[in-house]
Amino acid sequence: MTDTGYLGLQKMHGNTTMPKARSKKNPLNKADKRHNRTISRDRVPAEHVIGAVKRCKIVSDRYRNRRKRFGLRFTLIAVAYNKDLMP
Repeated sequence: MTDTGYLGLQKMHGNTTMPKARSKKNPLNKADKRHNRTISRDRVPAEHVIGAVKRCKIVSDRYRNRRKRFGLRFTLIAVAYNKDLMP
């Protein structure tokens, strides 16, 4: 599932699900709006995780530590994020 920023991905990957875009001449009907809403609903949790990882700056900035430790640090951040989600 992608957003409309990956328009060429459907040509390379057949199982890609993308929302339908509207235009001035062709507004979306109710079925297309429902389809876009379900795609967005499924994408929101993944976008929240991506945002949390970027806030930790391990992905958004240049990683300046040892390359061997990148996987370990990324895993630690993922565990810390998932622990916040647990009750």
